[in-house]
Amino acid sequence: MTSIAEISECLTGTLNSNSNVRMAAEIKLSQLSAVPETSLALSQLVVSQDADMSLRQSATILLRKYVKERWSPYFQNFKGNAPSPEIKNQVRQAVFQGLSDPNRKIRSLCALVLTSIANCDWPDEYPDLLNNLISLISSGSPDAVHGAMQVFTEFIKADLTEDQILPVLRDLLPVLLSILGATEHQSPLTRSRTISVFRQCTISLYTVKEQHPVAVKEAIASVLPVWLEAFKVLLTIDPQADVSGDNWDGLAIRIQIFKALETTHTSFPRALQPYMNDMLDLAVGHLDILYPMFDRYYLSSSDPIPSSSEDEPIHLSHLISAILDFISGMVRGGKAKSWFTAEHSAALISSVFKYAQMTDEDEETWANNANSFVAQEDDETQDYSVRVAGFDLLAALMDRNPAKITATFQSAIQQVIHTSEQARNSGNDNWWRPLEAALASIGSQAESIEDCLEDEEDSERPKPIDIESLLGGIIPTVLTLREHPFLQGRGFLAGQYIDAAVNVIESEEGSIPVKISAVRAVHNFCNGTDDAALTPFMARIARDMGPFILQTSEDTLSLVLETLSVIVAVDKGTWMTPDLAHALVHAILDVWAKNNKDPILLSIFPDILESLCSASAEGIYEVVVKEALPSLCNSLSSAPPEESWTASSALELINALIRGEHAMGEGFFSVLAPHLFKCLAVVEDRDALQNGIVSLTLVVRKDCNQLVSWSDESGRSGLDYVLTLVAKLLQGQDESAGLTIGDLIIHLLRRAGDAVLPVLPELLQAMVNRMTSAKTASFVQSLIIPFAFLITHQQDTVLGLLESTNVQGRSGLDILIHTWCENAETFQGFWASRISSMALSQLFMCERPSLQNLVVKGDIIVKPETRNVIMTRSRTKTTPTEFTSVSFPVKALKILVHDLQSGGESATFNAAGNAADVEEDDDDENWSDAEDGGAPKRDAELEFLSDLIGPKGLAFDNDDILDDTEDEDLKNDPVSQMNMQEHLTWFLREYAARNTNNFEGLVEQLTAEEITVVRAVVQSQP
Repeated sequence: MTSIAEISECLTGTLNSNSNVRMAAEIKLSQLSAVPETSLALSQLVVSQDADMSLRQSATILLRKYVKERWSPYFQNFKGNAPSPEIKNQVRQAVFQGLSDPNRKIRSLCALVLTSIANCDWPDEYPDLLNNLISLISSGSPDAVHGAMQVFTEFIKADLTEDQILPVLRDLLPVLLSILGATEHQSPLTRSRTISVFRQCTISLYTVKEQHPVAVKEAIASVLPVWLEAFKVLLTIDPQADVSGDNWDGLAIRIQIFKALETTHTSFPRALQPYMNDMLDLAVGHLDILYPMFDRYYLSSSDPIPSSSEDEPIHLSHLISAILDFISGMVRGGKAKSWFTAEHSAALISSVFKYAQMTDEDEETWANNANSFVAQEDDETQDYSVRVAGFDLLAALMDRNPAKITATFQSAIQQVIHTSEQARNSGNDNWWRPLEAALASIGSQAESIEDCLEDEEDSERPKPIDIESLLGGIIPTVLTLREHPFLQGRGFLAGQYIDAAVNVIESEEGSIPVKISAVRAVHNFCNGTDDAALTPFMARIARDMGPFILQTSEDTLSLVLETLSVIVAVDKGTWMTPDLAHALVHAILDVWAKNNKDPILLSIFPDILESLCSASAEGIYEVVVKEALPSLCNSLSSAPPEESWTASSALELINALIRGEHAMGEGFFSVLAPHLFKCLAVVEDRDALQNGIVSLTLVVRKDCNQLVSWSDESGRSGLDYVLTLVAKLLQGQDESAGLTIGDLIIHLLRRAGDAVLPVLPELLQAMVNRMTSAKTASFVQSLIIPFAFLITHQQDTVLGLLESTNVQGRSGLDILIHTWCENAETFQGFWASRISSMALSQLFMCERPSLQNLVVKGDIIVKPETRNVIMTRSRTKTTPTEFTSVSFPVKALKILVHDLQSGGESATFNAAGNAADVEEDDDDENWSDAEDGGAPKRDAELEFLSDLIGPKGLAFDNDDILDDTEDEDLKNDPVSQMNMQEHLTWFLREYAARNTNNFEGLVEQLTAEEITVVRAVVQSQP
């Protein structure tokens, strides 16, 4: 049996400076860990007051590791030899005792161990834990409360089930409130944890309000007001008291209060409504009172930031961010709109301008990563900070009342300009910070301000802000301040002075933040200015960017490349010269070769090459292809299989060359083909295979004859290589790699004509074989749609081939029709859905017995025990879904009627503007002034959604959906251009009139709703 002395000896050995002794002790501990009694010895050592503190701490850490590895199979890293229930019980008692230990670190470590045990054992093996914890925090002992609260913080979040939450909260919350009020007996950090637990309880209440609406409503009415009143009292206390001592522990209470207020507002806004105005007053008061301390510790850097009494640091910036987040939520919620007067809005904007100033930490960080500086006002991936929280508050205010807030920006920036000038004249070295912050704040809302100015101008109202005066009066002065690079850089971002920006890029003296700011200014300038005004500058800027790409650091490379991608697209490259194109391609390929694993950069390279290949200047396309294609082909064939990312990204760049707005040059495919087919024959990477398929698809679309006429040295044709590739992908288990097959086959069938006939039987055989095991809807669609296309063009040939094909005792036709009927209503894409409907209508007309006699799945059989019941996986296992059986013509008719129904009057009615009546939630009130006369924002959103969702969904022939989902070839296909609604209507009328294939008898087998649709169509006037 493992003893405390033995454990102590081993732990002492692990701290020995002699490596041999240390290694021997670690090996011994590893061996002891397999003995169940070791856990008991460790727990006893943890609570032994006579043992050395370092040994006790080490024992606690080792015990937690033991729990994760030996306690129970519940844990992912379980290694076996779990202790007996008796030993577990003794260990739990010892660790629980450690929660009251006089030493703070022991209490915290025991809390971590007990939380891990609770995750596994509670409630089945440790049913009294919760009551014991509540008793412990009710004891009044500061040490015991501190230890128990650390367990509760995680326990409430992770372990309570829906049925346990309400009973626990009834017992727990009153005790927590008494601890929060015990200012003389409990530490600020312990008191702050009570608020953290309350916040988590609020989240838990919200999660169960649907299951227990009455109980939750009672809990809200009885619990929340008491806590909110307590928060109000605590926030009324002067916050300066919490930042005047040796530590800032008191700030933790205020941080948690504002986080809890935000959570309460999100979860139960009505409960918070009576307190909203008071809480907002207190929030703004905190911002005003605490700013001098923020300036002292974060901006002026005259004193070190006070530490916390525990390990976790507490910063004033955490409190400011929490306050700004709370106010942002209140703005967006809408229920406190009466508080947001012009005076209060001006005070908030002024506070954001002050708190958005660059801290010393920001200055150091952005000096080393200039890309973060120029991107931080519009990059959602940036680290959270006071500055980011402030920008978010400004965005919330702009969303609610853009004109008035923009006007407030005008007065606020003028005030900042005035005070900055005074500070500069008085010799204040930090005079530039407020001006940089104000410019950054306004810049963060640039798009919203621009939209606001356009709206005001359209409405013939005066502009709420004079941007031209700001840019003309302030920015030129700022651009000359080399001694303040961040303010100078901000000037470039705000003013976008193109000449000055280009001069800085070309200068050898400018600092990195300024140069990168100049690059961002060029980027913004090119994005927001007419091509005619840009064209005279483009050749010079592009010439500068080539060498700059090769010199820039990894942090800023994405911005530089994005800027270049915008530059080369200006005016379709009319200004481009062959020499410049040659230099740019050389630079791009050089940078690509060094960064072909970076996913962000890899998304930019193709855009640049495609724009270059689309340049309208004479001779540019030929230069780009001549420079890029051989190099990329070499990378394609020389990349080792284990470096598949190189081949994948090379294929993306090759695809960009093909996509360029020029005919594919003569001989392009003969250069590409040997390397492409060699690569695709060996590569297994999904992305590389998909990109290779896309390459072939683009070649077929651009110049199919180059593929059809090409053959290798042995005489093997390009079509044969394609067939081999398709067979490889169809045989693979990874269906995602074959999703692009359908497009390739479709375009090959459309473009190659009779050239594809020799390989057609083998191709169709491979596709039918794969249908039997295909699982994903998108992959199934890629297999079926080529058949649909062929049926509309060569119906008899295809049906004959399918009838003669045998797969596991079933005909190919049987497999195709069953798979098609089960998946037709899930097809995605405008052209694909239409070609499927066209083909099904032709098959319906076909009188071949092999089709007429096929029986397929019909409608779901709704059983009494499953009616109005959500079918979970477990229910589906016990009550499997069953279907009726119908003949293929009936199923085809059902699908076509459904297609017509989804595109009939019920679908187009709302698209014409009659939105369904929806009761509006009052949680988000409209702030627009009454005189605006516009519909509420929520109404507009509902109207938009009603156009998209069923049953009153998008009109059947709404061609707008073609823009993003289909390539140009399919958009221009006759099937996409025809009126499918008219075709299906004609189809039903024609066959009803002739009673073809016993049409009337087939209709009688439809559902009542389907019969109603058919009769309405047949009886309506043409």
